[in-house]
Amino acid sequence: MISENLRKAAEYEKTYEKLIKKEDRPSFHLTPRVGWMNDPNGFSFFGEKYHMFYQYYPYNSKWGPMHWGHAVSEDMLHWEYLPVALAPDSSSDNVGCFSGSAVDMGDGRHLLVYTGVMRPGNMEGLLAYEPSDLQVQCVAIGDGIEYAKYEKNPVIDASMLPEGGSKLDFRDPKVWKLKDGTYCCVVGNRPADGSGQLLLFTSQDGLEWKYKSVLAENKCRFGTMWECPDFFELDGKWVMLTSPCDMVAADYEFVDGSGTLCMIGEYDESKGKFIEEAYHSIEYGVDFYAPQTILTKDGRRVMIGWMQNWKTLDIKGENEPWFGQMTIPRELHIKDNRLLQWPAKELDACRTERIEYKNVTVSGEKSLEGVAGRIADIEMTFKPAGSRENLCDCETQKNDVALKGLEIRFAQGLSEQNVECYTSIIYNPKDRVMTIDRTHSGVSAELVNSRSCKLIHPLKNIRMILDRFSAEVFVNDGEEAMSITMYTDQSADGITFIADGIVEMDVVKYCLG
Repeated sequence: MISENLRKAAEYEKTYEKLIKKEDRPSFHLTPRVGWMNDPNGFSFFGEKYHMFYQYYPYNSKWGPMHWGHAVSEDMLHWEYLPVALAPDSSSDNVGCFSGSAVDMGDGRHLLVYTGVMRPGNMEGLLAYEPSDLQVQCVAIGDGIEYAKYEKNPVIDASMLPEGGSKLDFRDPKVWKLKDGTYCCVVGNRPADGSGQLLLFTSQDGLEWKYKSVLAENKCRFGTMWECPDFFELDGKWVMLTSPCDMVAADYEFVDGSGTLCMIGEYDESKGKFIEEAYHSIEYGVDFYAPQTILTKDGRRVMIGWMQNWKTLDIKGENEPWFGQMTIPRELHIKDNRLLQWPAKELDACRTERIEYKNVTVSGEKSLEGVAGRIADIEMTFKPAGSRENLCDCETQKNDVALKGLEIRFAQGLSEQNVECYTSIIYNPKDRVMTIDRTHSGVSAELVNSRSCKLIHPLKNIRMILDRFSAEVFVNDGEEAMSITMYTDQSADGITFIADGIVEMDVVKYCLG
């Protein structure tokens, strides 16, 4: 039987989504049906459709008691909303249904595994999460539309933690199935040293779980609590993704606060131990957190993340009808012990109206006719002027023509106060540093508005995906990725290339439908 909390949430979202105009949302990025969205949850393929659940508070565009929103898609770009799937309505999740994942059980059932946040005793008037609330792992089973919570929840609790493991920071289960049908689940936890660890649990039926091992340990290196883990095999390596809290900046690699971490290595399955070989940030933009991956029906590993940041939550007002969006789906690969990201091939099928320029020389400012817009897929290839090589040859050029700096401004126009606004990508060839910056987009200076990264190789190419309120930038065939949200008026759709020195470039621009 549907609970009163779930019924009220479903009625609310169905009523108030009608007040949001289509043009006030992104074209192909998932946003909440109404209200608030954060972490992607339950990204899975079930019933011949891709399912995305998400951390959700329908009643306000600010964070509140967590529900699970729900949407389905055939291409991971164009989404259909389904009724809210979970609400905080039982003793094991009376404070909130926190992040988790989903898997096809193979018998027509869809298994959701999530963190229940519980406050023993009082079930009424729980308006906010408190650090002293207990975190446990729960399951719900459904048919792809409606889900029923397991009557024996929680299925994993503090009694199953290794010695020193925190019962207060114990969350975000990521579940998968082995070929023999065994269920595996990795969960974030804090050990006695206060940093982070990832725990491995196994089950034969998805309902009765056993603790197996500490899969990976932070040992006070990368922030504190490790949130939203993911673990998978890719191109002959094993990849661990997680989002650490309280990160400390390290040159251009990590930032202060909530960050992202990719670790690549090997996996001793018999011992349940991950052997780390290399690590780096998952993403280098301003807005990216808590990604989840999926193995598509044709065998590709695809990732979607929350395109927001915990330091930038005041970018929109409390009265906005929605807040938060997901990234586009990104195909993942490993090369030289590094995670590469590229827009999933489904995006290519959305391309229309190709405009192409070859061997364009830029010195100072330059705009190209037809290269503009707020919904676009733009590919750019860069070479020193008069050269067929990439920008690695800049320092060998004569001083009067060497490229000293490159800037690409987009979402460019005039504000209501007649002030120029834009967001930009800025490249320093000498130091191989790229910056994404929305300082001039009209947002508050109190927010985090820019981030820089050091490119592994000199700049060769950029692919930029624009969708009304965001930009996702992929550099050098996906060696680096940078995401940013922006809320400049949609009339600001100009794109300008600015070179300090001389650069030659090819540009291909597509509209996206």
